[in-house]
Amino acid sequence: MYVQQLEPVATSLGLSALVAALPLVIVLVLLGGVRMKAHLAGLIGLLAAVLVAWLAYRMPLEQTLSSAVQGAAFGLFPILWIVVNALWVYRMTVRTRHFDILRRSFGRLSDDPRIQALVVAFCFGALLEALAGFGAPVAICSVMLVALGFDPVRAAVVSLVANTAPVAFGAMGTPVVTLAQVTGLPLDSVASVVGRQTPLLALVVPLVLVGLVDGRRGLRETWVPALVCGVAFAVAQFAAANYLSAQLADIAASLAGAGALVAVPHARVPATEAVRASVLTGARSDDLAETDPRPEVLRAYAPYAFIVAIFSVAQIPAVKDLLARATQTYDWPFLDVAAPDGTPVGGNVFSWPVVSTGGTLVLIAGVCTAAVLGVHARVAVREWAATVHELRFAILTVTSVLALAYVMNLSGQAATIGQFVAAAGAGLAFLSPVLGWFGVAVSGSDTSANALFGALQVSAARESGLSPELLAAANSSGGVLGKMISPQNLTIACAAVGLAGREGDLLRKVLPWSAGLLLVMCLIVVGQSTPVLDWMLP
Repeated sequence: MYVQQLEPVATSLGLSALVAALPLVIVLVLLGGVRMKAHLAGLIGLLAAVLVAWLAYRMPLEQTLSSAVQGAAFGLFPILWIVVNALWVYRMTVRTRHFDILRRSFGRLSDDPRIQALVVAFCFGALLEALAGFGAPVAICSVMLVALGFDPVRAAVVSLVANTAPVAFGAMGTPVVTLAQVTGLPLDSVASVVGRQTPLLALVVPLVLVGLVDGRRGLRETWVPALVCGVAFAVAQFAAANYLSAQLADIAASLAGAGALVAVPHARVPATEAVRASVLTGARSDDLAETDPRPEVLRAYAPYAFIVAIFSVAQIPAVKDLLARATQTYDWPFLDVAAPDGTPVGGNVFSWPVVSTGGTLVLIAGVCTAAVLGVHARVAVREWAATVHELRFAILTVTSVLALAYVMNLSGQAATIGQFVAAAGAGLAFLSPVLGWFGVAVSGSDTSANALFGALQVSAARESGLSPELLAAANSSGGVLGKMISPQNLTIACAAVGLAGREGDLLRKVLPWSAGLLLVMCLIVVGQSTPVLDWMLP
C-alpha cells in the first residue's frame, strides 16, 4: 500500500508544494508562454507529474503509471465517448444539409439582428455546447451570424461572449462529471452548486449581447426580450441541475430561453432599416430566402428532440435503476493507495457505466437521427470514424490532462498544494473562481481546468474550513468566463469567419467582458461563503 505524504520534500510544506506544482506550471507555461500545442503540453506535463510522484513522493512506479492509465481511461470513457457521439450527430445533419435548413429556420424567427444574435449565439449556441462543446458552438454560431449578414468581427465577438453560461454543463455535463470524479464529491452535490452560480451569468449575458450588437440603442429597444430570455434560461438551468439531471441542464435551458424569446411580443417587432443598416454590415447568405418544406424542417429539429426525449426517459427512476445495473465496477490493477490518515482512496476502484453514461444515450439518439435523416448505416459509420479522426488531437489532449490529474491526485501532489493554498483563508473564496478562469483561459476547456484544479480546490477548502462543494463549483463557474479569451477559442472563431491572424483584435474586445464577469462571479462565491448569500446553497 502507498500512503500519501503531504510534506515529502525536506518535511517542508512550502518546498513540497513548490515541487508538486511543477507539472501544472510546466503545462501552463508551455500553453500560455511557449504556445505549444495542447496535446504536446499535456504529454510533457504528464511526464513531469509521473517523475514528481515517483522521485519526490516516492510513489511506486507501477502505481504511478497505473494511476495515469486510469486517468486516461476516464478521459476516453465517459468523457470523449460523449463528445465523439455528440459531434457525430452534428456531422450527420451537416452531411444531409438539414443543418442549413435549421439555420434558415432561425433566420426566419425574426428579422431583427439583435434578436437573431440571442437566438443563434445564446440559445442555439447553448444547445451546441450541451451536445458537443470543445469550440463547436463558437465556430458554428459565428458562421451562422455571418450568413445572416453580421460583420465577421462582430459575429465572432458575440459568439465568444455568448459561450459562457452553458459551458459548465457542456458536452452533456462533461465538466461537472469530471469535477465530481476527480474530487470524489457526489455529482448531484457539485451540479447543484454550479446550478446556483452560472444561472446568474445567464441573467446578464443576453443584455451584454444586445449591447455588443447595437450599443445603447440595442439595450434600450430590446432589453425586455433579452431579460426574458435570460430569466427563462437561468430558471431552466437551475431547475435541471438541481432537480433533474446535470446532463440535461443546458438542453433544458437553451430550449426554455428560445421558447421564451419567441413568445415575447417585443421579439417579433420588425427591425427598422436604420438598425439593419448599422448592424448588418456584412453580406447575407443567398439561400436565406429559400423556402423549406415543413417535413424537412421537422427532420432538421429531430436530432435534438431525440436527445431530449432519450435523456428524459433515462431519468425516470425505474429506467435509471435498470440502466445503472449495467455499470461495471473493478478493483483497478496495480493500485493500492491510502490517504495520509490511512483510509483507502476512491481511486482504487474504477466504475464503468456502460449504458447509463451520456455518451451511450447520445449514441442511441444518433442511431435514431440516422434513420430519420435517411443516412445509410455504412455512411453513418464512416461519419463516426471521421469524427474520431477530426478529434484525434483533442482526444490526446484530454487523455493526457486527465492522466496528469489522476497522478497528481493519487500521489498526494494536489493535497499538498491544497494545504499550502489554504493559507489564503477567507480570501480563498475570492481566488477560487480566478484559478478556474486561468485554467480555462490557458487550456481552452472547463473539463481540463476541473481535472487540473478540482482536487486542489477541495483540499484547500477542507484545510481552510470552507465548503468543498462551493470551491469545487467555483472552479467550474469561474472557468466558464475564461473560455472567451482562450487561444483555442479565439483561433477557432477567427478561422470560422475568415479572420486568420486577428486573434489579438478579438482578445482586446472580449477581455474586458471576461474580466468584468469574473469579478461578478468572485463576489457571488464570496457571498455564498458567508451568511450574506449562503442561503443560496443546498
